[in-house]
Amino acid sequence: MKKTGKKYVEASKLVDRSKLYSTTEAVELVKKTSTTKFDSTVEIAINLNIDTKKADQQMRGSIVLPHGIGKTKKICVLAKGAHAEEAKKAGADFVGEQDLIDKMANENWFDFDVIVATPEMMPSLGKIGKILGPKGLMPNPKTGTVTTNVAQTVEDIKKGMIEYRADSYGIIHTSVGKVSFDSKKLEENIEYLMNTIIKAKPTTVKGNYITSIVISSTMGPGIKIDKNSFDK
Repeated sequence: MKKTGKKYVEASKLVDRSKLYSTTEAVELVKKTSTTKFDSTVEIAINLNIDTKKADQQMRGSIVLPHGIGKTKKICVLAKGAHAEEAKKAGADFVGEQDLIDKMANENWFDFDVIVATPEMMPSLGKIGKILGPKGLMPNPKTGTVTTNVAQTVEDIKKGMIEYRADSYGIIHTSVGKVSFDSKKLEENIEYLMNTIIKAKPTTVKGNYITSIVISSTMGPGIKIDKNSFDK
């Protein structure tokens, strides 16, 4: 369904579809073209020239943005003993082991945004992988959510750690903050993410690595950013 609401149409008139904007210009535009009454999320779509069918070109990871994303995530930690105590002290919202896994499986309980698990919990958690996978909740070592450093991971997520992953088309979709953020903070979040992606370029990728970068607010029009705006 196309976005053809009056506010969207008016906001779209402010964007030159043929232009590649600097990060500064794009951030200013994303603020001007926000059409919601609530504080919209600023989203980014990075199109990469990668073949995700190749193991060495599967882009996935997690980073803590300099200024967070304007949202505090609820964290469920699956751990035993000392690791469980560390998680509680670090501010995890829910801490448990098999009891919480059973609650997810039997009661369809998912009152949280992310799961952090120690390696010893993964065999039990893997049994409900078919439930967690489609929800994007399955912990993964590549994103730092399977770890023995539970306290640090909880603290990082609370600070605004985001996960990024290229889909089957080689596109990374993630958020970089809120429209209400100071423009400079939004710019720095975008630049930090982009420089992380650039540094993670697979050695087997030939030719142009980044084909397009687009930011938008929730329900707002897309704004293209010049890929040459970032460090190489």
